[in-house]
Amino acid sequence: MSWFRFGLGMTAAASLTVAGLMMVTPVASEPRTSPLEDCAACHGADGIARDTEVPHLAGQNERYLFNQMMAFRNGKRAHKEMRYMARHMSVNEIAAIAAYYAALPTR
Repeated sequence: MSWFRFGLGMTAAASLTVAGLMMVTPVASEPRTSPLEDCAACHGADGIARDTEVPHLAGQNERYLFNQMMAFRNGKRAHKEMRYMARHMSVNEIAAIAAYYAALPTR
């Protein structure tokens, strides 16, 4: 789905689903975390990574973040962990995550 087709920018559209990222119904056999929690494990909830090998995401351009995640998801950008994470996310989740990290202040 293209947010732009409906006249919504990614920020406006993604903000509609950010709350949904935090609400996940766990499956009895496998407790799940939200996609945002998965991202925060490496990139930090504040978008500032604690590991020098992991990029900071806070304040990055929203479209850039979205495009990079889609490239990981589609296998056009190689990174084992990011490919795994991105291919399990919907386009809406990726858009919401991009909007979330883009809206955070940089340090």
